[in-house]
Amino acid sequence: MNGSALAQETRLTYSSYLELDRLLDVQRPRSRDHDEMMFIVVHQVYELWFKLLLHELGRLQEHLEAGDSGPALHTLRRCVAVLQVAVDQMDVMDTLTPAQFAGFRGCLGSASGAQSAQFRELEAVLGLRDRTALEHYEEGGAERLRIEAAMGRRSVLDSFLHYLSLQGYPMPAEALHRDPVLPFEAGRAVREVLVQVNRDDMVPAQVGEGLLDLDRLLQEWRYRHTKMVQRMIGARRGTGGSSGAAHLATTWATPTFPVLWEVRGA
Repeated sequence: MNGSALAQETRLTYSSYLELDRLLDVQRPRSRDHDEMMFIVVHQVYELWFKLLLHELGRLQEHLEAGDSGPALHTLRRCVAVLQVAVDQMDVMDTLTPAQFAGFRGCLGSASGAQSAQFRELEAVLGLRDRTALEHYEEGGAERLRIEAAMGRRSVLDSFLHYLSLQGYPMPAEALHRDPVLPFEAGRAVREVLVQVNRDDMVPAQVGEGLLDLDRLLQEWRYRHTKMVQRMIGARRGTGGSSGAAHLATTWATPTFPVLWEVRGA
């Protein structure tokens, strides 16, 4: 390390390393209402967790497709821990009363949580192939391109099937080389392999358990979010013209990896 780089390194502080001046300057309420600050901070923190999850899930897929069981399990545990914190964070949102939310809701304009591009990208990385999710984003825009790119490459579940093949399980070729743009449909042969993985109860089964933990926590997050919206606005439409709790209530019980649940107990 040269003298200039060393001098710069010694000037590094906690604040400068984390760029706290920038980070703590992006909470800008649009009303004078006290409770809007909490609302902004919680949602910004969610976006940071989503960013970390996308980062870790990319690494998880690398480990799975390389057949590296130990690193894959370690990364899965981190993903599960992050998602658990995201679920628990809803406790903070639940301190907001309907009257308090009404105090600044009008300042939200057309902004809606349904517009979170990182969450839509996260769904796509895990395997959702719902093109209607792109409607909130400008065609050719950076957010839409990221979501479309995630829909066009292998999902986490696809990577898990490749991992099982590397562990010696007879995964059918049509599952390993399927078009990732299409929704995943598990055939009989895939189900039989997954049943055998569970019966063997070895490390590959532990990886599958980690994926189920992710799925469970994502469903729990959706449920908590739905109930929070119902408590805040009842059956009214959400901000930005979204359908509010009515639509959310139809999604929270939908599993991300349905086939992993379907083979339980078989």
